[in-house]
Amino acid sequence: QVQLVESGGGLVQAGGSLRLSCAASGRILSSYVVNWFRQAPGKERNFVAHISQSGGYTNYADSVKGRFTLSRDNAKNTVYLQMNSLKPEDTAVYHCATGPSGRDYWGQGTQVTVSS
Repeated sequence: QVQLVESGGGLVQAGGSLRLSCAASGRILSSYVVNWFRQAPGKERNFVAHISQSGGYTNYADSVKGRFTLSRDNAKNTVYLQMNSLKPEDTAVYHCATGPSGRDYWGQGTQVTVSS
């Protein structure tokens, strides 16, 4: 069992930056890949980014490529999502997920609001 807690969300102006954290407990996070998803009000949940167990491979949705960077510190059992050049359309609740399938365990989410 893995418990995930996201943090770092907030209100930021367009063009600003935020760094989200996904902290794990209950099991060593380095055993699993980690994915980030986001869900805007009234919309479906969408994939944002993926990082491999070692952190050596990352993959991003086209909408965030070049602006978002995913990293992990396995010693701290934490994954970080650095978000730069934020746009109003990035407004959503951001969730991290992990586990054998990459989607077995979920955090409660953190709200990101980007004002224009």
